[in-house]
Amino acid sequence: MTENTRITTPFTARSTAAEVLAGVDLTGRRAIVTGGASGIGVETARALAGAGAEVTLAVRNLDAGTATAEDIIATTGNKQIHVAPLDLADRSTVTSFVAAWEGPLHILVNNAGVMACPEAHTPDGWELQFATNHLGHFALATGLHAALAAAGGARVVSVSSTAHLRSPVVFEDINFRDRAYEPWSAYGQSKTANVLFAVEAARRWADDGITVNALMPGGIRTNLQRHVSQEELDRLRAAAASSGEDFTWKTTEQGAATSVLAAASPLLDGVTGRYFEDCNEALPSDKPMSRHGVAAYALDPASAARLWELSVKV
Repeated sequence: MTENTRITTPFTARSTAAEVLAGVDLTGRRAIVTGGASGIGVETARALAGAGAEVTLAVRNLDAGTATAEDIIATTGNKQIHVAPLDLADRSTVTSFVAAWEGPLHILVNNAGVMACPEAHTPDGWELQFATNHLGHFALATGLHAALAAAGGARVVSVSSTAHLRSPVVFEDINFRDRAYEPWSAYGQSKTANVLFAVEAARRWADDGITVNALMPGGIRTNLQRHVSQEELDRLRAAAASSGEDFTWKTTEQGAATSVLAAASPLLDGVTGRYFEDCNEALPSDKPMSRHGVAAYALDPASAARLWELSVKV
């Protein structure tokens, strides 16, 4: 990527999801937002609904999902808001969700995730963050491929994080069997996987008219940080300040802006396989503690293909 090929928009880090979709008509479009009952998932779903889309909130907590759906209906007037159970760490719920889906799917926002949690593994041995953030979403997206292809011009959004700069996918020891578990390295690895998924899906699904992009939503105070102490957050803020970078929290409405840009803005028509932040394509970075940029290893086609082949076999 050069400055001449970089995708930019009129929107910024302070833009809100509603501002990004102002004037956009999504009537007749169907969308799924994973983790749509909390954090930026709520505002992503609300903005899509506000533009007229039929939105399904794919959530672990059905009570929270129902309450969120009722709130979105009340604030947007759009009654086409549905709730369906989905636990990305439980492959059986992903299979059930896919089996229950009928008809075309125009927008899939892979938004849900877990961050920097204590060490845990799924029953089949996968490290929990990698299993939830990548493998669950991979199974969901590939399972819904036919529905996406049927829509014509469908978009898939892979919500990553600047934390991907902390670690590539360590193919030799994804599950921390031979190295000490470190929560942020595990999270970083899973977020790199989110970008690599977008790179390979963009290549594989181009002929189906499906575009796939990854993004960093920004720093937003949500339940995602439930495993992160205030002391750790203060340390991250201090590290950013010492390197001359801003660590200003976004509102959830601002945090959802880049997600809805990738999901539905006409400014990104035909754009695929890229990584965005603050509503613009990110510049390269090789700084592990940076708050901005994208690592070369996260966009590497060979690594993307290798990850896809591994994920298919799970």
